[in-house]
Amino acid sequence: MPESLDPKKRRKLLRALEANWQAEMIGFHTYRALAERDGDPARSQTLRHMADAEEQHAALWAQRIQALGGPPPKYRGKPAGDADNLANRIGGERMAFRRLEIDESRAIALYSKQLQDLNDEPSLAILRQVIEEEREHYRELSSLIRNRYPRHTVSEGRANPKALLDDLLAKRNGSGRQAAGWIGDAIYGVNDGLGAIFGIVSGVSGATLGNSHYVLLAGLAGMIASALSMGSGAYLGAKSEREIYEAELARERDAIEMNAPEARELLSLYFQVKGLPEDDADHFVDHIAKDKEQFLRALAAERLSTSEDGLRKPLTSAVSAALSTAVGAFIPIIPFFFLGGYAAIIVSAVVSLAAHFAVGAAKSLITVRSWWASGFEMTTVGALEGIVTYVIGIGLGHAHA
Repeated sequence: MPESLDPKKRRKLLRALEANWQAEMIGFHTYRALAERDGDPARSQTLRHMADAEEQHAALWAQRIQALGGPPPKYRGKPAGDADNLANRIGGERMAFRRLEIDESRAIALYSKQLQDLNDEPSLAILRQVIEEEREHYRELSSLIRNRYPRHTVSEGRANPKALLDDLLAKRNGSGRQAAGWIGDAIYGVNDGLGAIFGIVSGVSGATLGNSHYVLLAGLAGMIASALSMGSGAYLGAKSEREIYEAELARERDAIEMNAPEARELLSLYFQVKGLPEDDADHFVDHIAKDKEQFLRALAAERLSTSEDGLRKPLTSAVSAALSTAVGAFIPIIPFFFLGGYAAIIVSAVVSLAAHFAVGAAKSLITVRSWWASGFEMTTVGALEGIVTYVIGIGLGHAHA
């Protein structure tokens, strides 16, 4: 029998509870999808634990909706929740965890506000329970981001540590670079090329009153120089990373050969710092040490905070950086192929500032900032740069007049 409430209050309450149900179901599908894809069973176990909790939260909201006489809620999200959105696919696993951590903090803030707004005791009782568990999710995600295992995962893993160790060794192969990858390099390249050449175009336009011949000459020369500089810098940087890694790997191999017990103890301590009990960490190391190459890679990954898969490929970095810089640098020049004078200056400024906003918004794919805030910040910086260089150009033009 539905509860008797004022119709207006009932509609408002049902809208809030249905939104809560949708949010919990999105969380459930997101955590479950990430758990199925994660090659680390400890992390996967934590994500499944959070997915189960989100599903239980949704069930509580559904029961309350039913008690109020509302229709059964229908899930309107995607089968994988937010796990497959563009930002998470590009940003990688760690960025997905950071975004989820922010989502959990926002959910806590929203539910805390509802504690004050919803005048319905049964719903408030659910809110108190859900808020406490969402806070636990926030702490668990913080642990995963910092490569620590939450306590409940460790305690559950004690029952069968060997199974956990076997699973941990079965991580995905070829996972590649996680944190933004070449997409981040490309966005950085576009940003650098756009900013540098927009400054050149603004300055030369101010000095020559938008003479397309001089602007194109300076802009194209700057574009080529910037692209070559970025490409060669990215290549040498990625190559140096690999050389340093290989040198450190050789030192780790020598250290293992000279003092294997000390190396085993060191790796065990790394795992203990992450949250594994001493006995489980020792068992883990004993299992890994049966394969010398596996042991070397595990120790190097902890000591160097990276793996060979996490290193950039020099050629890929060079091509990505050079091409993206050239693309960004070419944008402010385009209007001067067709226009001259103030018309070309105005069109170039509009196109360049629009590109600044687009690049800033694209940066949100590999950061946790909102796209509009990132885009607005980039546009503001670009506008200031253009104004300053244009004024300087006018001054230089008058000085040589």
